[in-house]
Amino acid sequence: MSSDNLPRLHNAMWPGLIGKGDEPGQEPAISLERMLELTAAAEVNGQKFDGIDYFLFLPHTDPNASDDELKKIADLVQGYGFNIGSLVAPVWPGTVGDSAMGDAAAREKFLSAVRMACRIAGVFNEHGVRKYGVIRIDSAEFGVEKWREDPKTNTAKIAETFRAAAKIAADHGERLAAEGEICWAGMHNWKDMLDLLEAVGMPETLGFQADMAHTYLYLMGYNAPEHALVQPGYADEAFYAAYETMVDKLRPWTIDFHVAQNDGDVHGAGSHDKTGKHCPAGDPNGKLDIVRCAGYWLKDAAARGIQHICWDGCMFPNATLESPDTWNTILDVMLKVRAAHGWTS
Repeated sequence: MSSDNLPRLHNAMWPGLIGKGDEPGQEPAISLERMLELTAAAEVNGQKFDGIDYFLFLPHTDPNASDDELKKIADLVQGYGFNIGSLVAPVWPGTVGDSAMGDAAAREKFLSAVRMACRIAGVFNEHGVRKYGVIRIDSAEFGVEKWREDPKTNTAKIAETFRAAAKIAADHGERLAAEGEICWAGMHNWKDMLDLLEAVGMPETLGFQADMAHTYLYLMGYNAPEHALVQPGYADEAFYAAYETMVDKLRPWTIDFHVAQNDGDVHGAGSHDKTGKHCPAGDPNGKLDIVRCAGYWLKDAAARGIQHICWDGCMFPNATLESPDTWNTILDVMLKVRAAHGWTS
């Protein structure tokens, strides 16, 4: 395929980290270098991944790393023939940040994580390994119970924090994408996510990051039954009508996109609260026609500045992540998404 074919196809590095650890019952993290090796080994009809999206925290990255240390990482990634696209800011409690709807100290921690991410982005940009992509954030408030005590006030708090974060990003020439997911307070369903984006009101700097697994549960109203658009047992016709309704509302805000599969279940591991369960691309229980559903999100994607898409499959067993078949199947479906909905630069 010619080099001007877009979107570029990226693999995420964080499935080697999310839900992993040294607690009882956990599997160890998979190193950045091993994730790069697995990604580079994938090949379908001579086609390969173009790049990676990258989580800015240990053990893959020290967010306080020096410029020289970051340049070594950039060289490593580039040595595999990859670009770096979107970066994930370490906004959660236990990393650098804290809740975007917390007290002043918590919110300042959140902003410090965004500053760190912007600094690292600048090093990668100057190096040349990063030419596109956004910085991803969320409310860093696990679960919705506390938010529900006073939804209006808490959404306003998150919006205020996000506005401050967006100003930091804009000063660095970056854009922020807020990842909609049922485990993040104020972002746990399509309606409240939309309300939050509108409350921030900075579409040129802060947009939405859509993940196909997570937004599927938006449809089902998992953490907000009042906003469900389909009910279990739905027919295909009802599903696609509802899907189009939801995507039409969120697509204008969408500046980053994850190809993913979901079987309708929720799952959590380690410190990660229960959220939409990522499934392997070829999972027979997957609810989504990946190629068809991706098309709803990728309509007019170029006009929103999207230049790449990324596979996301968190909390898979290490044996699944270590299997070459896993990555070849993922690459295959992503190539089909690009063939159906891509464009040329």
